[in-house]
Amino acid sequence: MPLKEEARTILPKKTVSLCPKCLKKIPATLIEEDGQVIMKKECPDHGKFDDVYWSDAKMYQRAISWAHDGNGVENPRYPVKDGCPFDCGLCDVHLTPTVLANIDVTNRCNLTCPICFANAAAQGYVFEPSFKEIVAMLRLLRENRPPTPAIQFSGGEPTIHPEFAAMIQEAKKLGFSQIQVATNGIRLADKKGYAQELVDAGLQTVYLQFDGLDDNIYVQARGKPLLQKKIKAIEACRQTRPKPLSTVLVPTIVNTINDDQIGKIIDFAIDNIDVIRGVNFQPVSFTGRIDDEERKKQRFTIPDLARCIQEQTQGAIQKDDFYPVPSMASLFDLASAMDGIGRASFTTHPCCGVATYIFVNGKEIIPITRFVDVDAFLQDAAAIAEKIKGKKTAKLSGMVRSLRLLHYIDEKKKPKGLKIKDIMKEIIKNRDQTSLSGFHWKSLYIGSMHFQDAYNYDIERVQRCAIHYATPDGRIIPFCAYNAGPTYREEVEKKFSVPLEEYRGGKNKSG
Repeated sequence: MPLKEEARTILPKKTVSLCPKCLKKIPATLIEEDGQVIMKKECPDHGKFDDVYWSDAKMYQRAISWAHDGNGVENPRYPVKDGCPFDCGLCDVHLTPTVLANIDVTNRCNLTCPICFANAAAQGYVFEPSFKEIVAMLRLLRENRPPTPAIQFSGGEPTIHPEFAAMIQEAKKLGFSQIQVATNGIRLADKKGYAQELVDAGLQTVYLQFDGLDDNIYVQARGKPLLQKKIKAIEACRQTRPKPLSTVLVPTIVNTINDDQIGKIIDFAIDNIDVIRGVNFQPVSFTGRIDDEERKKQRFTIPDLARCIQEQTQGAIQKDDFYPVPSMASLFDLASAMDGIGRASFTTHPCCGVATYIFVNGKEIIPITRFVDVDAFLQDAAAIAEKIKGKKTAKLSGMVRSLRLLHYIDEKKKPKGLKIKDIMKEIIKNRDQTSLSGFHWKSLYIGSMHFQDAYNYDIERVQRCAIHYATPDGRIIPFCAYNAGPTYREEVEKKFSVPLEEYRGGKNKSG
């Protein structure tokens, strides 16, 4: 359903945030100032705070126009008592089902990155759920209604867990349509045949930490030069069979540190498009306390990224080529209406992430917006979904009506050899992961997901989060609540962890 009118309100806009010091809920206001969207808030105990929410007010207004609320899950596990974000589990008022779930396999790692959410060496304890607990979390996610379609194993560094391949096998058995790992790539690079072992277990996508093409950046952000390890890991993914292991580069972007690498990373992805399926930029989220001056200097928002992409690709990819995540909700609504079943849909808050798809024709970059009227395509898909919803003939009627969406494709402007209409017909006909992969393997995904921190925290974003954590105590917690808000991560990890020295003494559960 469309977003409630009050959530579309033009600036200034009132919302609820957190005090960065005490993490208590406090009122906040989004205002336009010098062409930017600024969050201003005041804690009665710790004073005033302000931060850049989105650095381009016009881009913000365009993004908000695509807002689309979901209905959450049919079986929430926690009633609302203290109010968002203190009742996560999921709770009764959460508006977006779990589209992608994270399971932290361990907080151990073979690196000690200063910008990491989880680090056993720094925390002094090891969080490493048993295999049995991991399987229980996977089952919990599939018992969601609608079921969670995608799982990402994360950490720490999940590939160092001795039972990691078996966890992937369990995820495959349980019916996850997309199985991913978030990794620094070191084990993929160093252990011969490991990438193939994971593919054979059922792994489909590697989310590879990749901060640039200059080793000085890795020394600053990760503590050591790692570029050659990254390249070797990508080569290992390229060599898997029956096809290369789909790889998505995941750069954490910090202003003044690696914002000049954005165009180079995209060029690198294009040069390796046979194995790299996308680049998912993540503007830095500040964990813990940080000096105000340093934070404002390093703050980097989604519009900053879009601007840098436009500048560093010499206009080949432009700011307006990007669409917020919930713009895709109409396609999920259409598929759900045709099949008469609920799907986990991308009803994320518009300020959480944006994306586009590009195609490569020789040396030419062709964004999808150059040959598809994306606005009209998505708006008409929403109209068709509304027209057929609940009808006995929804499937047949939907397939027939959906063929008119092909009229928004300009055959004269599409890349040579790209049978885009045939691909779209397959997607309309089958509405499954296999037909979607036909599109993904012809294109390169360029996107961004900006996770919140306590300085720019917006409760409205938390309520619409689509990326959640499953925890060993049977809860499902939105990403930004788990990592940036109340002490969920600390609470869960301490409850299910052992002291680091005890772990080293051989008393760990996982072996």
